[in-house]
Parts: sequence; structure tokens; C-alpha cells
Amino acid sequence: MVLLYDTVFYICGGTVGAILTCPLEVVKTRLQSSSITLCISEVHLSTVNGASVARVAPPGPLHCLRAIYFAAYSSSKERLNCVFEPDSTQVHMTSAGIAGFTAITATNPIWLIKTRLQLDARKRGERRMNAFECVRRVYQTDGLRGFYRGMSASYAGISETVIHFVIYESIKRRLLEAKAATHMDGAEDTAKDASDFVGMMLAAATSKTCATSIAYPHEVLRTRLREEGTKYRSFFQSLSLVIREESYRALYRGLTTHLVRQIPNTAVMMCTYEFVVYLLEG
Repeated sequence: MVLLYDTVFYICGGTVGAILTCPLEVVKTRLQSSSITLCISEVHLSTVNGASVARVAPPGPLHCLRAIYFAAYSSSKERLNCVFEPDSTQVHMTSAGIAGFTAITATNPIWLIKTRLQLDARKRGERRMNAFECVRRVYQTDGLRGFYRGMSASYAGISETVIHFVIYESIKRRLLEAKAATHMDGAEDTAKDASDFVGMMLAAATSKTCATSIAYPHEVLRTRLREEGTKYRSFFQSLSLVIREESYRALYRGLTTHLVRQIPNTAVMMCTYEFVVYLLEG
């Protein structure tokens, strides 16, 4: 029952965050693409062939599938607490890895279609490709295997998830220990106030910033692998090609935009989750 409530609230929080940050997600994907040129003087983005930036509608119900990750993490953590030392680093790392693998395998086709739609650039007046047309196009071109392009880069990105949750749980534990130390009578204080949740938001923001900065190159490589008609074939081939043709700096294209989008989104999401858990346990 707790897992069900966690999942429902994650869906709500994640969907709201995704809608609010959708424009930044489009900009980030465009910056990661191999065909984009940033025109600073005119303060706009355009593709090499001069096509305009596509307008992408706000995310719909499919964004709720992100709850697969959170449900898998909570379920794995609950079971692994019976195997390892409860709430230990081993539990957090393994749970995050399992959750990442599960979510990536289940949802990769959806994110591939999303990336293709974000990169769809047509000249003004031309009709934009919709999701159903994109699905048909991918299947006709690459078959079922085409829907799983970029999955190797996503698996490499599990490291970001692991780093994020390990740092977050560590900071949260230290915050709880610091709060407990302020109670001289030794009584356990289970009540939480606004400052506790602000601390958790800061912990989430800090952990996400560290994890994203370390593991960000996989995001660029994943976008390159998902491009239509791309010359990028595999994870390591793409890594070598990007470094050789564009230098190491290309592996961090779009990082600032990604951080601006992810940090507040993650902070709100994790705070919402902790608040729901607190209410259910109270």
C-alpha cells in the first residue's frame, strides 16, 4: 500500500515537473544533437539546413511511466534491507541500479520517439511529424531494433542514478543525525517541520548536481545514437567519434540547460516523496 501511494504521488509530482520544464528539455536535446548550431548573435537555435526549431507539445500521460523507476527503487530497497545492512550504501547502490535497469528496458522506445520528435526540424509551413508517424517511420526504417537505439548509453547512465541516490541518502542521514544531536534528552524526535523538507530539497539538488556533472556524457551519446540516419552505431564508437571530430567539450553540450531543468525538478520530486512517506508513517 505504501508503495502504491509513493507511486501515485511520484506520478503527480513528476508530471507537473515535466510539464513546467519541457521547453528546457527540448533545448537540451537540440544542443546535444550533432546537427545543431548555436547562434549567439541572433539569440536563437537553428539547424544546419536553416530549419526552424520545432514546437513540441507539453508532455502527456506517457511521462507517468517514469514512476516505473521510482516504484522499482522502493520495492528493491525494501527487499534488500532484509539482505544487507538496512539503509546501507550497498542497499542504495543496488536498488538504484536495479531500478535504472528496469526503467530503461521498459521505456526506451518511448524516449526514442520523444527524442526524434524534439529533433524533428521542418521548414516553416511544413506539417510536423506526430508520434504515430514517428513510430511507423522508425519501424519501417530499422524494425523493432530501432526502438532500442541508445539503450547502451542509457545503461551507462545508471551510474548517474547510483551516484545520485548514494549521495542523497548520505546527506539525508547526516541531516537526521545532526537533528538528533540537538535533542539533549536523548528522546527520538520523529516530527518534521518545514526546515527538514528544505534540507531534503537541498540534499536532492546537491546530489543531482554532482551525479549529473560526472555522468553527463552518456546523455549526449544517447541523443546521437537516437538521431535518424545517424552515423553513430554503438556507445564506444560514438564516444570515439565525438571526441575525434568535436573534442571532449562536445560531451558536455547542453549541460547547463540540463542542470537548470533537472535540479529544481529533482528537488521538488524528492521532497514530495519524503513528505508522502512521512504522512503515511505518521
